[in-house]
Amino acid sequence: MIRIFQFLVAAASLAVISCNRNGNDFDASGSFEADEVIVSSELGGKILSFHVEEGMQLAKDSVVGTVDATNISLQEAQVEASINALNQKTADASPQIQLLQNQLAVQQSQLENLLHEKGRIENLVKADAATGKQLDDINAQVDVARKSMSVTQQQINVQKNNIATQNRSLLSEAEPLRKRVAQLKDQAGRASIVNPVGGTVITKYAQQGEVTSPGKALYKIADLSFLTLRAYISGSQLSQVKLGQTVKVLTDDGKDKYRESRGTITWISDKAEFTPKTIQTKEERANLVYAIKIKVKNDGLLKIGMYGELKF
Repeated sequence: MIRIFQFLVAAASLAVISCNRNGNDFDASGSFEADEVIVSSELGGKILSFHVEEGMQLAKDSVVGTVDATNISLQEAQVEASINALNQKTADASPQIQLLQNQLAVQQSQLENLLHEKGRIENLVKADAATGKQLDDINAQVDVARKSMSVTQQQINVQKNNIATQNRSLLSEAEPLRKRVAQLKDQAGRASIVNPVGGTVITKYAQQGEVTSPGKALYKIADLSFLTLRAYISGSQLSQVKLGQTVKVLTDDGKDKYRESRGTITWISDKAEFTPKTIQTKEERANLVYAIKIKVKNDGLLKIGMYGELKF
């Protein structure tokens, strides 16, 4: 009699722990999904290397392949050669200006000598030891020297302006070429295929040796450490849920029972929609439902697309 009683207690306990699949003992249901990222090529060309396989774990920012960028490198070299050719055409005003400055220095020295001589003659004129004509002659020579210096200085200024104008024209031609080089360098840097998020490769779309193009999908990846159960509730259930709420998540364990997990409500839609055909709610086929998302830690047994039920 005692053994029969113990057996009945154990059976009752098992019934409480394991949900009956034939019942409707849940508040909402839905399917699991993940935040999937489709990684595309940023550069067109032949895929030289591609270290991606479905099911592979990839770290964020890891380089998983390269695209041939030889054509871009050749274009960059060609543009840089054009820039160098323009630089060689750029005139250097230093030699011409240096000659004029040397000439100006000589003229300055001559003027100083003339001014010294002028002062001496002025003293002699005061002492009646020199004539007025001598003073007039030295004054004329000083004027000529000053005019010569002015002309030389003007030549220096003209030379500087002419060279600067010529160089500005050449530099204006070089500026677009420099921008083109920067653009090509940026494109060449995109030859590496960099994985943007850590996670598991779900689908592989390309193979090494194929020719790809910008924007063409290479593979799909998702972080499977957490999955999201997208479920639906009726309007009368809205008052029973809130963001951050912990709920029970039930999934099929393959043995006519349910596995129980814990999840957190991360999103509640503010717009009603018609019930999806494959989804049941507490009120069976409610006309309008609200979508909610529950984040669930994945122990490896949860899969994308798997059916799940929810209890508040």
